[in-house]
Amino acid sequence: MNPSELRSTLALAGIFGLRMLGLFLLLPVFSIHARGLPGGEHALWVGLTLGIFNIVQACFYIPLGRLSDRVGRKVVVLWGLSLFVAGALICAAKDDLLWIALGRGIMGAGAVSAAISAWVADLTREQVRTRAMALVGGSIALSFALSLVMAAPIYRMISLSGIFVVLAILGVVAMLVTYYLLPSGKTNTPIAQASLREVFFRPELVRLNVGVFVLHATQVAMFLVVPRLLVQAGLPLSSHWEIYLPVVLLSFFCMAPILIFGEKKQKLRTILLLAIVLLLIAEILFTKTSSIISIAIALLIYFVGFNLLEALQPSLVSRFAKESKGTALGVYNTTQSIGLFTGAAIGGYLMDSHGELSVFVMGAVLLICWLIIAWSMRELPAKVPQSKDIAA
Repeated sequence: MNPSELRSTLALAGIFGLRMLGLFLLLPVFSIHARGLPGGEHALWVGLTLGIFNIVQACFYIPLGRLSDRVGRKVVVLWGLSLFVAGALICAAKDDLLWIALGRGIMGAGAVSAAISAWVADLTREQVRTRAMALVGGSIALSFALSLVMAAPIYRMISLSGIFVVLAILGVVAMLVTYYLLPSGKTNTPIAQASLREVFFRPELVRLNVGVFVLHATQVAMFLVVPRLLVQAGLPLSSHWEIYLPVVLLSFFCMAPILIFGEKKQKLRTILLLAIVLLLIAEILFTKTSSIISIAIALLIYFVGFNLLEALQPSLVSRFAKESKGTALGVYNTTQSIGLFTGAAIGGYLMDSHGELSVFVMGAVLLICWLIIAWSMRELPAKVPQSKDIAA
């Protein structure tokens, strides 16, 4: 990437990661904190308060993504970040489950992930776009790992309200970065948009939407069980970050050469299929793990595949929907949120009714189905040569 592309991609990856941090930072501490709140004795209400962020996002991804195709990415991202800040301040203002749910819903209404991904596509050449998407996708995994490390210490120092204040401050910083440092992209030029129906049913996009649904459904279901496996293996919950953080960071080093090879040799379809196979291997290994080392190895294999797919799939969506990137990525992110919700619901049901290992069996079956669907993917569109100063 040239300096302008790298600068813009890092800024957008930081904004993307901030929003995911708003989701992940609560996961290790919220259920404990909520026990002392009115209604916190009901797991359903606690779960809904956490889950409302994703459900509301799913409702707004497509409208905001489509709007960003029409009025520009910057306006939509600034609007979404303002809702993120407002929601965080509402959560911080009152230590009450209902008000926290309301604030989380408003935070989720600023669903700008599709607009950000489309903006990355606007500001990068096709030759480097997958690497740019890898940085954005990597911000998700890094946010998850950092949340596991930081959540408990921050909570002890400033409590839950303090965490929301920190998120609001970071949101304001992200707004300043968006307004002053990021170019507007190429969306000001009127273009003929594909209809929403066409975007929904274009075969290449359908395959990728199925993929992101399976990817995140199996992810959230898997992490209902993995912490329990680590505890059973003798690692206390407070020390789980000692596994997660090194595994996530090492997975970046392992996936980078694979991704670069796929781009240079134009073998992205092969790399995508390989990544699905890596996820499948990890799910199978989890059914046979009994030690911390074996769980760590399975997690490493999983995160290499996961990070590859987080980079590849949004990049491919942007290439298969050049005229309506925001709309297509809105559909893609909506499917992702539905996958997160479905994986949590079905994973919880399977754990209660059939035991923990059934979650990994379900994941393996879904991944095999995805592999069959992805196998028929056609050759990718040829890359269009562009000047290096596209993002200048």
